[in-house]
Amino acid sequence: MFFQTLLQALTSTNTWHATLEFAALIVLPALGGVISERSGVVNIAMEGMMLAGAFASVIVTLAAHNAGINDLFSILLGVLAAILAGGLMALIHAVVSINFKANQIVSGIAINIIALGLTSYLVFVLTPAGQGVPSLPGNLRLPAPSLGPLANIPFLGPVLFQQNILFYIALLILIGTQFFLFRTNIGLRIRAVGEHPQAADTAGVNVRLLRYLCVVSSGLLSGLAGAYLALGVAGIFNPGMTNGRGYIALAAMIFGKWTPLGAAIACLIFGLGGGLGITLEVLSNSPNLTSLFNTLPYLFTLIAFVGIVGRSTPPAADGIPYEPGSE
Repeated sequence: MFFQTLLQALTSTNTWHATLEFAALIVLPALGGVISERSGVVNIAMEGMMLAGAFASVIVTLAAHNAGINDLFSILLGVLAAILAGGLMALIHAVVSINFKANQIVSGIAINIIALGLTSYLVFVLTPAGQGVPSLPGNLRLPAPSLGPLANIPFLGPVLFQQNILFYIALLILIGTQFFLFRTNIGLRIRAVGEHPQAADTAGVNVRLLRYLCVVSSGLLSGLAGAYLALGVAGIFNPGMTNGRGYIALAAMIFGKWTPLGAAIACLIFGLGGGLGITLEVLSNSPNLTSLFNTLPYLFTLIAFVGIVGRSTPPAADGIPYEPGSE
């Protein structure tokens, strides 16, 4: 009976639509992590950056709408606020890690904790009687573009061509990041800084500036993912709503061996866990199994980690603070 249900889930368009949606959601912070760690700065704070982005996107969208601003511009302002919020959290991480040479893992954990506590507190303070942020109406959510006849193609139409607009933006960012890191001079410099910052410095590369830009870029992408989650997928902000997705992005980055395409493949694998969980929950029609099915993405992540421990090698200078003139 279970295998019949599993086969039905695997052939369902709902499963694969949700798989791509989940994958696009986590590929954005994963790409940010790749950029940051390729420059030599460990970033495990994507969870907090996503959460800050999700909060900022909803609060700013609602505030702009209540101020009488056009719905589309309200959404755009919300997305921009999410990107800036993620970038601000990343800037804090960059200052602590690069200027003060603090332990980068501890800094990342601290940012995740701060983001969770701060957004929970602000929700209580900014909403009437601390009742939480209301659900967004459909006109204040990120739209799915109309792709005409493509959306009506059997199976492929619902899976590929009825996605949220940020899905297609994430795909473009993925292609652009792969090209940027491995086909441009600045991408070469980023990789050089992450492998041997002393040699890069000797060649005239501003190591600190490049690391700053890469860490902040990771925050911008994570903030965008937060907007995708809040404005595109959930339509609401709840404290802790990222629910470990930033850590899954971290796992995807490692699984993908610090390359954009490798991370994207890992995101698809983890996304399949999320898609299967959603469809199996519906097909089983058993509330008691809901929590079990919701663990599938994390189970896939755990299996991936077990399979790659000791087999993935990060950039040589990853996590090592750089001091000019040091070896």
